[in-house]
Amino acid sequence: MSPITITFYTKNHCPLCDKAHMILEELQEEMPLEIRKIDIYQSDELIEKYGLMIPVIAAEGEELQYGQINKEKLRKRLLTINK
Repeated sequence: MSPITITFYTKNHCPLCDKAHMILEELQEEMPLEIRKIDIYQSDELIEKYGLMIPVIAAEGEELQYGQINKEKLRKRLLTINK
């Protein structure tokens, strides 16, 4: 199974982002994930797009989850990507 590239939109001082990152790291122990962490404050466009949604987890050009991240739902969704 080749690694799934996850784009993780986040910002500093964000407890939900910290929790989401922990979930991604836990899932990374179960399946091959490459996590690309992007601070939305690097770009006005990203702030406008994701400012109220973060954290946002995307893969294969699709937003999988945002805000309160659910580990089980995310795991199931990631398993369908590599099939």
